[in-house]
Amino acid sequence: MSPLPLPAPASTPSTTPASPVRSPATARLVHRAAALLPLLLIGVWAAVDWHSVRGGTARLASADPWWLLLAVLYTCLGWVAAACVRQGAIPDRLPPGLLLASQFAAGAANHVLPGSVGAHAVTLRFLQGRGIPLTRAGASIALYSLVKPIAKVPVLLVFVLAFPGMLELGELVPDDGTLLLAAGCVVLGPAAAALLVTAVRPLRRPALALVRTALTDARLLHTRPSRVLALWGGAAVAPVLQACVLASVGASLGLPPSWAQVVFAFLAAGTAVGAVPAPGGIGPVDAALVFAMTAFGAPLGLATATVIGYRVLTVWLPLIPGALVLSALVQRKAL
Repeated sequence: MSPLPLPAPASTPSTTPASPVRSPATARLVHRAAALLPLLLIGVWAAVDWHSVRGGTARLASADPWWLLLAVLYTCLGWVAAACVRQGAIPDRLPPGLLLASQFAAGAANHVLPGSVGAHAVTLRFLQGRGIPLTRAGASIALYSLVKPIAKVPVLLVFVLAFPGMLELGELVPDDGTLLLAAGCVVLGPAAAALLVTAVRPLRRPALALVRTALTDARLLHTRPSRVLALWGGAAVAPVLQACVLASVGASLGLPPSWAQVVFAFLAAGTAVGAVPAPGGIGPVDAALVFAMTAFGAPLGLATATVIGYRVLTVWLPLIPGALVLSALVQRKAL
């Protein structure tokens, strides 16, 4: 008699947790929500600040259209300058068309979140989508953020030396309290970051890797003349182009201060309060712009109308197209 077959051993359950499986319908829903999120944020912000949009648009309706057309041209050139700085801050070659589109979309995100967080987040996703490691992409954003304020200083000095007589510097210099607050932010910001990295051990390794990558890439970039020109030249030209937008809007409304005075007022106001973490600098920079232009003899109402018109052209006019481009880049998985 043949032996009875032994029972098969019971299969032991696997101790490895099953990886979550996302259904295609859920993935499509998440992707569609990410694409529509910029438009939703823009709509909420527009509802909150609707009075400024309506008042600025009504003011621009009576302005000189040719000056406004020139202001639109300067606005477009500002996006090109921003794309040049982004390319100059990273050794890898980026596709010019997609880079420009990402900066146009980053402008919409920048006016929703404070401290340029929105623009940097869009750029970070764009760089990672091009296959650039996170450490190198973060180092590029850090270099971009460092170069922009430094490049503005020689531009300001050029204006001071070129127009010493008509620039009333005394009324534009911040008081002692403002200077003390700015110095405190400059000192306490890096100190707080260093303390955080020292206290939180998991942050040490990525922070050190970021610093090493930033120093290595900075040395490499400054051996390439094309990258140096794009980085420093673009960073110096970008605020001048933005100031020219303001000056063009002022000329369309008949603002009394000269072109050079308006440009200097913009540079001085942005330098004084540009570090305040407001979305797109809206709020503190606007107040500083109005104060600076009134210091040069502009009527308060006309200076306010000029700043509102400037915001309409640089923020509200490209906001919906920028949000659409941002959604399109998300749909194409370029972000």
